[in-house]
Amino acid sequence: MKIKVIFHRAEEGGYWAEVPALPGCMSQGETLEETKTNIREAVEAFLDISDDEIEIGAKDELLELAF
Repeated sequence: MKIKVIFHRAEEGGYWAEVPALPGCMSQGETLEETKTNIREAVEAFLDISDDEIEIGAKDELLELAF
C-alpha cells in the first residue's frame, strides 16, 4: 500500500507530518528520518482495529483486503 504524507518543517525545529487520507493522523520528530518512522507507526495504529471493535449486521460480511 502506498499512502501520501505531507512533511512540514516545524517553527520550533524538527518536523511534523500529516496524512490527508486519514484525517487526524499526524506525528512529529526531531529529524526527517525520525518523523518518517513516527508517521509510519501512526498510520499503522490508525488502521489497526480489532474485530471486536467492529459492529456488523447479520446480513453483513467482514472482509480483510490487502493493498
